[in-house]
Amino acid sequence: MATEKVQIGVFGGSGFYSLFDNPKETEEKWIETPYGLPSDRVVIGAIGGKRVAFLPRHGRFHQYPPHKINYRANVWAMKSLGVERMIAPCAAGSLQKDRPPGDFVICDQYVDRTSGRTDTFYDGPIATHVSSAEPYCQELRKLAIAAGKNCGITTHPTGTVVVIQGPRFSTKAESKWFMNQGWEVINMTQFPEVHLVKELEMCVVNISLMTDFDAGLSGDVAPVSHSEVVKVFEGNLSRLRTMLAKLIETIPAKREACGCAETLKHARI
Repeated sequence: MATEKVQIGVFGGSGFYSLFDNPKETEEKWIETPYGLPSDRVVIGAIGGKRVAFLPRHGRFHQYPPHKINYRANVWAMKSLGVERMIAPCAAGSLQKDRPPGDFVICDQYVDRTSGRTDTFYDGPIATHVSSAEPYCQELRKLAIAAGKNCGITTHPTGTVVVIQGPRFSTKAESKWFMNQGWEVINMTQFPEVHLVKELEMCVVNISLMTDFDAGLSGDVAPVSHSEVVKVFEGNLSRLRTMLAKLIETIPAKREACGCAETLKHARI
């Protein structure tokens, strides 16, 4: 693994393909991993006096749909740079009326409804069972909530995201089912990305940008389309960038308020 220390990593989602204001002050690199190439080159720059690595999970031309993303390569690439904290923002649909488009949700749980995705680094011979009880870092979640409020963004401090396989959107029946379960957010990429980050003992936080009401929310909701999702996301991208800068600025140098660095301590037999 590389010796160059990068403190923080950011994955970009739909509509979010670049992070840094001045590309001339960044460096780009392809990172080979045991799992193949990541979705794109990793771009490394500085924000708030800290070295930050950025990688668009779909690729900068959105060439990888959610079910074809090489999640293990993306996560491994960040770990190889020395990243300890991962920020994983995403475009997402709302399943509840109290989380309208334009609001941000700092998710604290996910429900996996994907299929066939490679979702672990640990295929043996050592049996490794990583707990998913608290999938997101509690320290980073608190900092993200505070950053959103400090930026004047309506930020919900909790939410369960149901992760569907994609690339199709939900039927109205499926959406209504998810809504009736009390889940708040729907997305296609949080799993296995978040769990893989956890397996490599990095902290991870999600910022879900509500782009639409999902199809089953009410009878007068128009079916969701990708073009509308990206349109709303792009319209709020400046707010997300502002919030990310504030969050990165407040992340402490050492991890002392969470147990993410010891995730494997009780995971192996």
